[in-house]
Amino acid sequence: MNSSRALHYVLKIGNRQKNIHFFRDVLNMKVLRHEEFTEGCDAACNGPYDNRWSKTMIGYGPEDKHFVLELTYNYGVTDYALGNDLAAITVKSPEAAARARKSNYPFTEQGGQLALCSPDGYKFIIRSDETPATDGVIERVALHVSDLDRSLAFWVDKLEMKKLPGTEPGVSELSYDQGKFVLELRQLKEPLVRAKAYGRIAFAVPYNVQPQIDQLMSGVDGAILKPLITLDTPGKASVRVIILADPDGHEICFVDEEGFGALSVVDPSSDDALERYIQKDPFHNQ
Repeated sequence: MNSSRALHYVLKIGNRQKNIHFFRDVLNMKVLRHEEFTEGCDAACNGPYDNRWSKTMIGYGPEDKHFVLELTYNYGVTDYALGNDLAAITVKSPEAAARARKSNYPFTEQGGQLALCSPDGYKFIIRSDETPATDGVIERVALHVSDLDRSLAFWVDKLEMKKLPGTEPGVSELSYDQGKFVLELRQLKEPLVRAKAYGRIAFAVPYNVQPQIDQLMSGVDGAILKPLITLDTPGKASVRVIILADPDGHEICFVDEEGFGALSVVDPSSDDALERYIQKDPFHNQ
């Protein structure tokens, strides 16, 4: 699984217009593609909801070279109870920091970093120090865990992520790509609560590696949430996924690299399409 590539983190959102303002206008991300679905996802991509829903991929560049975010919207669901499973998402972007200040969006500042929350309460950290000429990058997702040693046994020993050196006590940094994207695990002192707003992290692996993951995890109690299954997207490429859960229930998707590469091509019309669907949404102003 050393061929794994970090793709995106899924966030459930309750109001698309407020969130698009936050991610696009404040954090300076770009809408990469937008997809609408008439019924629930067979792999629970939209959570435990069997209804119309949409996904919006948003980030600082194409999905084949950037870690991005998937904003999942369930029609008629306006909010989700927030747990303490997601600690923070860190982006590196001087432009995002400047926009946050200019827009009067609420934030706190410490050590040159800005901390702010999305409309649904997800915490974001903006770093702006000495970034090369780029629009920005999502550089890490930090998750809380109830037992760091147990989590490392899963993520490092089973999923073969590499542990990076030099972290503080109670924190481990993991990566598949020498630190280009970091999954940070933080020991939580109080009980971990996933509530309703829980997310999912996705990685791509070659098609022929997925059965190896399935076989590896079949002997781990509760690790496989959804065995290998093919998912269809109207008018686009199909992908095969396997959905796992770590010891704390953090969801992990391994999608086939070949299918995902075809599915994830940037759609230049997606920004306009999203705006049209927002305006037609009967729950738009709730």
